[in-house]
Amino acid sequence: MDARSAALVRANFRSVMESPGGAERLISSFYGHLFAESPRLRELFPPAMEMQAKRVTAAIQWVLDNLEDWERAQNFLEQLARDHRKYGVEADDYDTAGRALVAAFRAYNDNAWHRELEEGWRDIALLIAASMAIGANSDKSQPYWESTVVGHRRVLEDLAIVRLQSDTPIPYQAGQYVPLTIPQRPKMWRYFSPAIPSNPYGEIEFHVRKIRGGWVSPAIVNETKVGDRWQIAAPLGGLQVDRDSGYDVLMIGAGTGIAPLRAQLIEMSRRGINPRVHFFIGGHYPCDLYDVENMWQLSQSNPWLTIVPVCEQKTNPWWYPHPPSDAPYGMHRTLIGNLGAVVASFGAWADRQIHIAGSARMIADTRRALTAVGTPEANISSDPV
Repeated sequence: MDARSAALVRANFRSVMESPGGAERLISSFYGHLFAESPRLRELFPPAMEMQAKRVTAAIQWVLDNLEDWERAQNFLEQLARDHRKYGVEADDYDTAGRALVAAFRAYNDNAWHRELEEGWRDIALLIAASMAIGANSDKSQPYWESTVVGHRRVLEDLAIVRLQSDTPIPYQAGQYVPLTIPQRPKMWRYFSPAIPSNPYGEIEFHVRKIRGGWVSPAIVNETKVGDRWQIAAPLGGLQVDRDSGYDVLMIGAGTGIAPLRAQLIEMSRRGINPRVHFFIGGHYPCDLYDVENMWQLSQSNPWLTIVPVCEQKTNPWWYPHPPSDAPYGMHRTLIGNLGAVVASFGAWADRQIHIAGSARMIADTRRALTAVGTPEANISSDPV
């Protein structure tokens, strides 16, 4: 694809995303064309599909952002296709999806559609379909693992730590995330990062916060019981420390976004030699730093690790049930302010590998704060989904 065609499809996609309700209309049209051509695919998805617009457009955006680094985009798409095996999607289905994508853009643009747009989106669809078919054919492992809930602890009113025992060990790497589905919401797959490294005993832990208006996270926090059977699918993501780069590490996590960073640190603590790590843990209130004491204790036996708590407010809200004296050890070093702004106040961190994990908004805000003080964009890593 030449530079003119790439610029054209990027501009067209941006116009869709900036239009009120544009993403939802585009993806509704995509699935309409997809299910019309292949009705059996509808049975693979849950009845409620309100999350699909966000997921599909995020994937398209990732591809468009990385057209000049196609190896990176292809790796992402192959990984995404391996993930889709949990639905029962097969390699041949991606050709159908590619045609449906072009048809959706054609219908959305209506009279503004023209030959160059057709050719540009057709090229993009072919690249996506081919890469995902390769990914679907390249992995012959099981599409998901069965696991049993063995512990459910309510840390805050809206946050729970769930421990599971899988029937066989799940081969994920610390820093990755996995799709999972629960019996209370069958077929509604959601992505969560394990908070501990993989181990030969099949133990796995998730930190889950309720999302207001969500379907799955409230059920996990409020309804999960010991003995529930979850399905956990193949891992995704590449948020991992490069031990051979020669660079030290800056980790920035907020809320339950600390999970993939926490898992990496626990894994690193098992090794004798590690790069130096500064880990900024952020939250709105002090109580949001629910795991800071564990991380502080980890740093006491690992001198390469420095923990820096950051809160936007000095005190907990009135409804938090514990008195100030119950603040975890280590909170005396808490810095006050916006997480990204606090980290950026220390400089550009240009000599670090930088990993950011948290909400999409937090990641975007922190990335902007760092690049504004001179942090090289190439140093910053976060997962796209």
